[in-house]
Amino acid sequence: MTTTQPATIDAPVLNKSLRATFDSGRTRPLAWRQQQLAGLRRMMVEADTELTDALRQDLGRPSMEAFAADIGHTKAELRHLAKHVARWVKPKKVRVPMTVAPATGWVQPEPLGVALVIAPWNYPIQLLIEPLAAALAAGNCVLAKPSELAPACSAALARLLPRYVDPEAVIVVEGGVEETTALLGERWDHIFFTGSTAVGRVIAEAAAKHLTPTVLELGGKSPTYVHASADLDVAARRIAWGKFFNAGQTCIAPDYVLADRSIRDALVDKLAHQLESFYGPDPKGSASFGRIVNERHLERLERLLADGAGTIVTGGVVDRGERFVAPTITVDPRPDSPVMQEEIFGPILPVLAVDGPEEAKAFVTTRAKPLALYVFAGDDAAIDSVVDGTSSGGVCINQTIMHLLPADLPFGGVGDSGMGAYHGKAGFDAFSHHKSVLRKPVKPDLKILYPPYRGSVERVFRKILR
Repeated sequence: MTTTQPATIDAPVLNKSLRATFDSGRTRPLAWRQQQLAGLRRMMVEADTELTDALRQDLGRPSMEAFAADIGHTKAELRHLAKHVARWVKPKKVRVPMTVAPATGWVQPEPLGVALVIAPWNYPIQLLIEPLAAALAAGNCVLAKPSELAPACSAALARLLPRYVDPEAVIVVEGGVEETTALLGERWDHIFFTGSTAVGRVIAEAAAKHLTPTVLELGGKSPTYVHASADLDVAARRIAWGKFFNAGQTCIAPDYVLADRSIRDALVDKLAHQLESFYGPDPKGSASFGRIVNERHLERLERLLADGAGTIVTGGVVDRGERFVAPTITVDPRPDSPVMQEEIFGPILPVLAVDGPEEAKAFVTTRAKPLALYVFAGDDAAIDSVVDGTSSGGVCINQTIMHLLPADLPFGGVGDSGMGAYHGKAGFDAFSHHKSVLRKPVKPDLKILYPPYRGSVERVFRKILR
Protein backbone atom coordinates (compact mmCIF):
# COMPACT_ATOMS: atom_id res chain seq x y z
CA MET A 1 0.00 0.00 0.00
CA THR A 2 1.84 3.06 -1.27
CA THR A 3 0.67 6.65 -1.60
CA THR A 4 2.42 8.59 -4.37
CA GLN A 5 2.46 12.41 -4.44
CA PRO A 6 -0.84 12.90 -2.61
CA ALA A 7 -2.65 16.20 -2.39
CA THR A 8 -3.96 15.00 0.95
CA ILE A 9 -3.57 11.80 2.92
CA ASP A 10 -5.75 9.96 5.37
CA ALA A 11 -3.19 9.63 8.15
CA PRO A 12 -5.50 7.77 10.58
CA VAL A 13 -6.25 5.11 7.95
CA LEU A 14 -2.57 4.64 7.16
CA ASN A 15 -1.74 4.37 10.85
CA LYS A 16 -4.56 1.89 11.43
CA SER A 17 -3.45 -0.25 8.49
CA LEU A 18 0.08 -0.53 9.81
CA ARG A 19 -1.20 -1.33 13.30
CA ALA A 20 -3.33 -4.14 11.92
CA THR A 21 -0.26 -5.61 10.26
CA PHE A 22 1.82 -5.31 13.41
CA ASP A 23 -0.92 -6.71 15.65
CA SER A 24 -1.16 -9.76 13.37
CA GLY A 25 2.29 -10.79 14.62
CA ARG A 26 3.79 -11.27 11.15
CA THR A 27 6.68 -8.87 11.72
CA ARG A 28 8.02 -10.57 14.84
CA PRO A 29 9.64 -13.74 13.45
CA LEU A 30 13.34 -13.51 12.67
CA ALA A 31 12.73 -14.95 9.21
CA TRP A 32 10.44 -12.06 8.29
CA ARG A 33 12.98 -9.50 9.47
CA GLN A 34 15.76 -11.14 7.48
CA GLN A 35 13.54 -11.21 4.39
CA GLN A 36 13.01 -7.46 4.61
CA LEU A 37 16.72 -6.77 4.98
CA ALA A 38 17.47 -9.07 2.05
CA GLY A 39 14.87 -7.24 -0.02
CA LEU A 40 16.41 -3.88 0.75
CA ARG A 41 19.84 -5.21 -0.18
CA ARG A 42 18.50 -6.43 -3.52
CA MET A 43 16.92 -3.04 -4.13
CA MET A 44 20.19 -1.21 -3.53
CA VAL A 45 21.93 -3.50 -6.04
CA GLU A 46 19.25 -3.74 -8.72
CA ALA A 47 18.21 -0.07 -8.58
CA ASP A 48 21.74 1.35 -8.30
CA THR A 49 21.51 3.14 -11.67
CA GLU A 50 18.01 4.48 -11.03
CA LEU A 51 18.92 5.82 -7.59
CA THR A 52 22.19 7.32 -8.84
CA ASP A 53 20.30 9.15 -11.59
CA ALA A 54 17.74 10.43 -9.07
CA LEU A 55 20.54 11.80 -6.88
CA ARG A 56 22.02 13.52 -9.92
CA GLN A 57 18.67 15.11 -10.75
CA ASP A 58 18.05 16.37 -7.22
CA LEU A 59 21.55 17.36 -6.12
CA GLY A 60 23.82 17.24 -9.15
CA ARG A 61 25.60 14.52 -7.17
CA PRO A 62 28.68 12.99 -8.85
CA SER A 63 28.22 9.24 -9.25
CA MET A 64 31.20 8.52 -6.97
CA GLU A 65 29.63 10.56 -4.16
CA ALA A 66 26.22 9.02 -4.87
CA PHE A 67 27.62 5.54 -4.48
CA ALA A 68 29.89 6.26 -1.51
CA ALA A 69 27.31 8.06 0.61
CA ASP A 70 23.85 6.91 -0.36
CA ILE A 71 24.27 3.51 -1.96
CA GLY A 72 27.53 1.92 -0.80
CA HIS A 73 27.19 3.03 2.82
CA THR A 74 23.59 1.84 2.93
CA LYS A 75 24.54 -1.57 1.52
CA ALA A 76 27.24 -1.92 4.18
CA GLU A 77 24.76 -1.05 6.94
CA LEU A 78 22.25 -3.57 5.57
CA ARG A 79 24.92 -6.28 5.52
CA HIS A 80 25.82 -5.53 9.13
CA LEU A 81 22.19 -5.67 10.28
CA ALA A 82 21.56 -8.93 8.44
CA LYS A 83 24.70 -10.51 9.88
CA HIS A 84 23.97 -9.67 13.50
CA VAL A 85 20.18 -9.43 13.94
CA ALA A 86 19.82 -13.14 14.82
CA ARG A 87 22.07 -12.57 17.82
CA TRP A 88 20.49 -9.28 18.85
CA VAL A 89 16.95 -10.67 19.04
CA LYS A 90 17.89 -13.37 21.54
CA PRO A 91 16.96 -12.79 25.19
CA LYS A 92 19.98 -11.97 27.35
CA LYS A 93 20.21 -13.69 30.69
CA VAL A 94 21.15 -11.64 33.74
CA ARG A 95 22.34 -12.65 37.18
CA VAL A 96 19.79 -12.26 39.95
CA PRO A 97 20.62 -11.36 43.57
CA MET A 98 20.18 -13.81 46.41
CA THR A 99 17.20 -11.81 47.65
CA VAL A 100 15.07 -13.16 44.78
CA ALA A 101 16.70 -16.59 44.38
CA PRO A 102 15.83 -19.07 43.14
CA ALA A 103 14.86 -17.25 39.94
CA THR A 104 15.85 -16.66 36.35
CA GLY A 105 16.09 -13.19 34.85
CA TRP A 106 16.50 -12.03 31.29
CA VAL A 107 16.12 -9.03 29.02
CA GLN A 108 13.92 -9.67 26.00
CA PRO A 109 14.06 -7.28 23.02
CA GLU A 110 10.65 -6.66 21.47
CA PRO A 111 9.54 -4.32 18.66
CA LEU A 112 7.99 -1.02 19.67
CA GLY A 113 5.22 -1.31 17.08
CA VAL A 114 4.59 1.23 14.34
CA ALA A 115 7.33 3.74 13.57
CA LEU A 116 7.36 6.97 11.60
CA VAL A 117 10.61 7.68 9.72
CA ILE A 118 11.01 11.19 8.26
CA ALA A 119 14.02 11.62 5.97
CA PRO A 120 15.87 14.76 4.79
CA TRP A 121 16.87 15.82 1.29
CA ASN A 122 20.66 15.95 1.52
CA TYR A 123 21.22 12.17 1.64
CA PRO A 124 17.71 11.14 0.66
CA ILE A 125 18.40 7.44 0.07
CA GLN A 126 20.75 6.63 2.96
CA LEU A 127 18.81 8.60 5.55
CA LEU A 128 15.53 6.90 4.73
CA ILE A 129 16.68 3.33 4.11
CA GLU A 130 19.08 2.98 7.05
CA PRO A 131 16.60 3.91 9.81
CA LEU A 132 13.91 1.96 7.96
CA ALA A 133 16.19 -1.08 7.95
CA ALA A 134 16.89 -0.73 11.67
CA ALA A 135 13.16 -0.54 12.39
CA LEU A 136 12.47 -3.65 10.28
CA ALA A 137 15.37 -5.55 11.89
CA ALA A 138 13.71 -4.81 15.23
CA GLY A 139 10.38 -6.18 13.93
CA ASN A 140 8.40 -2.98 13.46
CA CYS A 141 6.05 -1.64 10.81
CA VAL A 142 7.08 1.69 9.27
CA LEU A 143 5.50 4.73 7.68
CA ALA A 144 8.36 6.12 5.55
CA LYS A 145 8.27 9.81 4.58
CA PRO A 146 10.95 10.82 2.03
CA SER A 147 11.79 14.48 1.52
CA GLU A 148 9.77 16.48 -0.98
CA LEU A 149 12.88 18.63 -1.60
CA ALA A 150 14.49 15.65 -3.34
CA PRO A 151 11.55 14.81 -5.61
CA ALA A 152 13.32 12.39 -7.96
CA CYS A 153 14.64 10.33 -5.05
CA SER A 154 11.27 10.49 -3.29
CA ALA A 155 9.47 9.20 -6.39
CA ALA A 156 12.03 6.46 -6.91
CA LEU A 157 11.71 5.23 -3.33
CA ALA A 158 7.91 5.28 -3.54
CA ARG A 159 8.07 3.12 -6.67
CA LEU A 160 10.76 0.75 -5.50
CA LEU A 161 10.12 -0.04 -1.86
CA PRO A 162 6.79 -1.88 -2.31
CA ARG A 163 8.54 -4.25 -4.73
CA TYR A 164 11.24 -5.27 -2.26
CA VAL A 165 9.69 -5.21 1.22
CA ASP A 166 6.36 -6.25 2.73
CA PRO A 167 3.98 -3.57 1.35
CA GLU A 168 1.57 -4.04 4.24
CA ALA A 169 4.33 -3.38 6.77
CA VAL A 170 6.03 -0.45 5.01
CA ILE A 171 3.98 2.42 3.60
CA VAL A 172 5.65 5.27 1.71
CA VAL A 173 3.99 8.66 1.80
CA GLU A 174 5.26 11.45 -0.42
CA GLY A 175 4.38 15.09 0.07
CA GLY A 176 5.38 18.18 1.98
CA VAL A 177 4.52 20.06 5.14
CA GLU A 178 0.79 19.31 4.91
CA GLU A 179 1.35 15.56 4.78
CA THR A 180 4.01 15.59 7.49
CA THR A 181 1.77 17.63 9.77
CA ALA A 182 -1.07 15.16 9.25
CA LEU A 183 1.21 12.24 10.09
CA LEU A 184 2.49 13.94 13.24
CA GLY A 185 -1.07 14.20 14.49
CA GLU A 186 -1.23 10.42 14.87
CA ARG A 187 0.10 8.26 17.68
CA TRP A 188 3.26 6.42 16.70
CA ASP A 189 5.34 4.05 18.78
CA HIS A 190 8.57 5.70 17.61
CA ILE A 191 9.47 8.73 15.50
CA PHE A 192 12.81 8.91 13.75
CA PHE A 193 13.58 12.31 12.23
CA THR A 194 16.63 13.64 10.42
CA GLY A 195 16.72 17.35 9.67
CA SER A 196 17.15 20.80 11.17
CA THR A 197 17.12 21.66 14.85
CA ALA A 198 14.15 23.99 14.32
CA VAL A 199 12.01 21.24 12.80
CA GLY A 200 13.34 18.79 15.37
CA ARG A 201 11.68 20.88 18.06
CA VAL A 202 8.37 20.63 16.17
CA ILE A 203 8.77 16.85 15.98
CA ALA A 204 9.58 16.61 19.69
CA GLU A 205 6.52 18.69 20.58
CA ALA A 206 4.25 16.47 18.49
CA ALA A 207 5.79 13.32 19.96
CA ALA A 208 5.36 14.61 23.51
CA LYS A 209 1.58 14.63 23.14
CA HIS A 210 1.63 10.83 22.97
CA LEU A 211 4.83 10.31 24.99
CA THR A 212 6.33 8.82 21.84
CA PRO A 213 10.06 8.06 21.98
CA THR A 214 12.16 9.76 19.32
CA VAL A 215 15.54 9.72 17.69
CA LEU A 216 16.29 13.23 16.42
CA GLU A 217 19.28 13.42 14.09
CA LEU A 218 19.76 17.18 13.80
CA GLY A 219 22.77 19.32 12.94
CA GLY A 220 24.57 22.40 14.10
CA LYS A 221 27.91 24.05 13.49
CA SER A 222 30.48 21.25 13.61
CA PRO A 223 33.87 22.82 14.43
CA THR A 224 37.32 21.78 13.26
CA TYR A 225 40.38 22.61 15.34
CA VAL A 226 43.82 22.49 13.71
CA HIS A 227 46.73 22.48 16.15
CA ALA A 228 50.20 23.74 15.25
CA SER A 229 51.48 20.15 15.44
CA ALA A 230 49.14 18.93 12.67
CA ASP A 231 50.31 17.73 9.28
CA LEU A 232 48.92 20.67 7.33
CA ASP A 233 48.95 18.99 3.93
CA VAL A 234 46.87 16.07 5.21
CA ALA A 235 44.65 18.36 7.28
CA ALA A 236 43.89 20.62 4.31
CA ARG A 237 43.11 17.68 2.04
CA ARG A 238 40.82 15.94 4.54
CA ILE A 239 39.05 19.11 5.69
CA ALA A 240 38.40 20.17 2.08
CA TRP A 241 37.09 16.72 1.21
CA GLY A 242 34.75 16.51 4.21
CA LYS A 243 33.53 20.08 3.80
CA PHE A 244 32.85 20.15 0.05
CA PHE A 245 31.54 16.60 -0.37
CA ASN A 246 27.94 16.95 -1.63
CA ALA A 247 28.64 20.68 -2.04
CA GLY A 248 28.80 21.06 1.73
CA GLN A 249 25.24 19.81 2.25
CA THR A 250 26.17 17.35 4.99
CA CYS A 251 25.01 17.54 8.60
CA ILE A 252 28.47 16.53 9.86
CA ALA A 253 30.48 18.63 7.40
CA PRO A 254 33.16 20.81 9.01
CA ASP A 255 31.23 24.05 9.48
CA TYR A 256 34.16 26.28 10.41
CA VAL A 257 37.86 25.94 11.20
CA LEU A 258 39.73 27.21 14.25
CA ALA A 259 43.44 27.13 13.46
CA ASP A 260 46.37 27.99 15.69
CA ARG A 261 47.47 31.51 14.80
CA SER A 262 51.00 30.42 13.87
CA ILE A 263 49.76 28.12 11.10
CA ARG A 264 46.43 29.68 10.10
CA ASP A 265 47.65 31.43 6.95
CA ALA A 266 49.62 28.40 5.77
CA LEU A 267 46.55 26.22 6.28
CA VAL A 268 44.37 28.63 4.31
CA ASP A 269 46.83 28.58 1.42
CA LYS A 270 46.86 24.79 1.42
CA LEU A 271 43.06 24.64 1.56
CA ALA A 272 42.81 26.94 -1.46
CA HIS A 273 45.38 24.86 -3.32
CA GLN A 274 43.50 21.70 -2.45
CA LEU A 275 40.25 23.06 -3.88
CA GLU A 276 41.93 23.72 -7.21
CA SER A 277 43.43 20.24 -7.08
CA PHE A 278 39.99 18.72 -6.46
CA TYR A 279 37.83 20.77 -8.80
CA GLY A 280 40.19 22.58 -11.18
CA PRO A 281 40.32 26.34 -11.88
CA ASP A 282 36.58 26.38 -12.74
CA PRO A 283 34.65 24.21 -10.24
CA LYS A 284 31.39 24.86 -12.10
CA GLY A 285 32.71 22.74 -14.94
CA SER A 286 33.92 19.94 -12.65
CA ALA A 287 32.09 16.61 -12.80
CA SER A 288 33.14 16.08 -9.17
CA PHE A 289 31.29 19.03 -7.61
CA GLY A 290 27.57 18.99 -6.87
CA ARG A 291 24.82 21.59 -6.82
CA ILE A 292 22.64 23.28 -4.22
CA VAL A 293 19.32 21.52 -3.75
CA ASN A 294 17.07 24.46 -4.66
CA GLU A 295 16.92 28.20 -5.19
CA ARG A 296 15.78 28.97 -1.65
CA HIS A 297 18.86 27.35 -0.14
CA LEU A 298 21.07 29.03 -2.73
CA GLU A 299 19.68 32.45 -1.75
CA ARG A 300 20.29 31.62 1.91
CA LEU A 301 23.96 30.86 1.16
CA GLU A 302 24.23 34.06 -0.86
CA ARG A 303 23.00 36.01 2.17
CA LEU A 304 25.58 34.31 4.40
CA LEU A 305 28.34 35.49 2.09
CA ALA A 306 27.05 39.06 2.06
CA ASP A 307 26.87 39.84 5.77
CA GLY A 308 30.09 39.91 7.77
CA ALA A 309 31.45 36.69 6.29
CA GLY A 310 35.04 37.96 6.30
CA THR A 311 37.57 38.12 3.50
CA ILE A 312 36.95 35.68 0.66
CA VAL A 313 40.21 33.91 -0.22
CA THR A 314 38.79 31.78 -3.00
CA GLY A 315 35.35 31.13 -4.44
CA GLY A 316 32.36 33.32 -3.66
CA VAL A 317 30.85 32.86 -7.13
CA VAL A 318 27.11 32.16 -7.34
CA ASP A 319 25.19 31.06 -10.45
CA ARG A 320 21.47 30.87 -9.76
CA GLY A 321 20.65 29.33 -13.11
CA GLU A 322 22.79 26.31 -12.33
CA ARG A 323 22.11 26.28 -8.57
CA PHE A 324 25.89 26.64 -8.19
CA VAL A 325 27.84 28.10 -5.30
CA ALA A 326 31.59 27.85 -5.76
CA PRO A 327 33.64 26.16 -3.05
CA THR A 328 34.51 29.13 -0.90
CA ILE A 329 37.05 29.83 1.83
CA THR A 330 36.72 32.97 3.91
CA VAL A 331 38.89 34.23 6.77
CA ASP A 332 38.17 36.34 9.84
CA PRO A 333 34.37 36.48 9.72
CA ARG A 334 32.72 38.41 12.51
CA PRO A 335 31.92 35.96 15.35
CA ASP A 336 28.40 37.40 15.47
CA SER A 337 27.86 37.25 11.69
CA PRO A 338 25.19 34.96 10.22
CA VAL A 339 27.85 32.68 8.73
CA MET A 340 29.17 32.06 12.27
CA GLN A 341 25.74 31.82 13.92
CA GLU A 342 23.76 29.66 11.47
CA GLU A 343 24.54 26.17 10.26
CA ILE A 344 26.05 26.82 6.82
CA PHE A 345 25.02 23.61 5.07
CA GLY A 346 26.76 24.60 1.88
CA PRO A 347 30.22 25.06 0.30
CA ILE A 348 31.42 27.97 2.46
CA LEU A 349 34.27 27.41 4.94
CA PRO A 350 35.15 30.17 7.44
CA VAL A 351 38.63 29.99 9.00
CA LEU A 352 39.51 31.81 12.21
CA ALA A 353 42.75 32.09 14.20
CA VAL A 354 42.97 31.03 17.86
CA ASP A 355 45.76 30.99 20.41
CA GLY A 356 45.89 27.28 21.13
CA PRO A 357 43.56 24.56 22.42
CA GLU A 358 42.21 26.52 25.37
CA GLU A 359 40.86 29.33 23.21
CA ALA A 360 39.49 26.79 20.73
CA LYS A 361 37.65 24.95 23.53
CA ALA A 362 36.26 28.19 24.90
CA PHE A 363 34.98 29.15 21.45
CA VAL A 364 33.24 25.78 20.99
CA THR A 365 31.80 25.38 24.49
CA THR A 366 30.09 28.79 24.52
CA ARG A 367 27.97 27.67 21.56
CA ALA A 368 25.35 24.96 21.11
CA LYS A 369 26.69 21.42 21.22
CA PRO A 370 27.57 20.29 17.69
CA LEU A 371 26.82 17.00 15.94
CA ALA A 372 30.50 16.44 15.13
CA LEU A 373 33.85 17.82 16.19
CA TYR A 374 37.14 17.43 14.33
CA VAL A 375 40.67 17.72 15.69
CA PHE A 376 43.84 17.73 13.62
CA ALA A 377 47.03 17.43 15.65
CA GLY A 378 50.13 15.33 16.13
CA ASP A 379 50.31 16.25 19.81
CA ASP A 380 48.33 13.75 21.91
CA ALA A 381 47.98 16.19 24.80
CA ALA A 382 46.33 18.75 22.50
CA ILE A 383 43.98 16.09 21.12
CA ASP A 384 42.99 14.86 24.57
CA SER A 385 42.48 18.40 25.82
CA VAL A 386 39.97 19.24 23.07
CA VAL A 387 38.19 15.87 23.04
CA ASP A 388 37.83 15.75 26.83
CA GLY A 389 37.05 19.45 27.19
CA THR A 390 34.16 19.66 24.71
CA SER A 391 30.82 17.92 24.13
CA SER A 392 29.59 16.81 20.71
CA GLY A 393 27.63 14.00 19.14
CA GLY A 394 30.82 12.43 17.82
CA VAL A 395 34.50 13.14 17.29
CA CYS A 396 36.86 12.35 14.44
CA ILE A 397 40.60 12.84 14.94
CA ASN A 398 42.84 13.65 11.97
CA GLN A 399 40.00 13.00 9.52
CA THR A 400 36.50 14.29 8.79
CA ILE A 401 33.07 12.62 8.51
CA MET A 402 34.49 9.06 8.56
CA HIS A 403 33.32 8.38 12.10
CA LEU A 404 29.93 7.87 10.41
CA LEU A 405 31.16 4.67 8.72
CA PRO A 406 31.81 2.03 11.44
CA ALA A 407 28.51 0.29 12.20
CA ASP A 408 29.59 -0.35 15.78
CA LEU A 409 30.01 3.38 16.48
CA PRO A 410 26.57 4.78 17.46
CA PHE A 411 25.78 7.90 15.47
CA GLY A 412 23.73 10.68 17.05
CA GLY A 413 23.73 14.14 18.51
CA VAL A 414 23.59 15.82 21.90
CA GLY A 415 21.74 18.92 22.99
CA ASP A 416 20.73 21.05 20.01
CA SER A 417 22.32 18.55 17.62
CA GLY A 418 19.89 15.81 18.54
CA MET A 419 19.03 12.92 20.81
CA GLY A 420 19.30 9.17 20.49
CA ALA A 421 21.55 7.25 18.12
CA TYR A 422 21.55 4.59 15.45
CA HIS A 423 23.77 2.49 13.14
CA GLY A 424 24.34 -1.18 13.86
CA LYS A 425 23.02 -2.41 17.19
CA ALA A 426 22.31 1.16 18.31
CA GLY A 427 19.67 1.34 15.54
CA PHE A 428 18.18 -2.01 16.53
CA ASP A 429 18.04 -0.84 20.15
CA ALA A 430 16.45 2.50 19.21
CA PHE A 431 13.46 0.70 17.67
CA SER A 432 13.21 -1.95 20.41
CA HIS A 433 11.87 -2.13 23.93
CA HIS A 434 14.19 -4.14 26.15
CA LYS A 435 11.70 -5.86 28.38
CA SER A 436 12.87 -7.15 31.76
CA VAL A 437 11.53 -10.57 32.75
CA LEU A 438 11.92 -12.42 36.07
CA ARG A 439 10.68 -15.99 36.48
CA LYS A 440 10.47 -17.78 39.83
CA PRO A 441 9.47 -21.34 40.60
CA VAL A 442 6.36 -21.97 42.68
CA LYS A 443 8.44 -23.56 45.39
CA PRO A 444 9.90 -22.70 47.79
CA ASP A 445 7.40 -20.06 48.86
CA LEU A 446 8.87 -18.62 52.05
CA LYS A 447 6.17 -17.45 54.45
CA ILE A 448 8.59 -15.13 56.23
CA LEU A 449 8.28 -12.68 53.30
CA TYR A 450 4.61 -12.02 53.99
CA PRO A 451 2.77 -10.13 56.76
CA PRO A 452 2.63 -10.12 59.66
CA TYR A 453 6.27 -9.08 59.57
CA ARG A 454 8.63 -10.31 62.29
CA GLY A 455 11.38 -8.25 63.77
CA SER A 456 13.89 -11.08 63.41
CA VAL A 457 13.20 -11.30 59.69
CA GLU A 458 13.57 -7.54 59.27
CA ARG A 459 16.95 -7.68 61.01
CA VAL A 460 18.12 -10.37 58.61
CA PHE A 461 16.97 -8.35 55.62
CA ARG A 462 18.72 -5.25 56.90
CA LYS A 463 21.96 -7.18 57.11
CA ILE A 464 21.58 -8.63 53.63
CA LEU A 465 20.65 -5.33 51.97
CA ARG A 466 22.95 -2.99 53.88
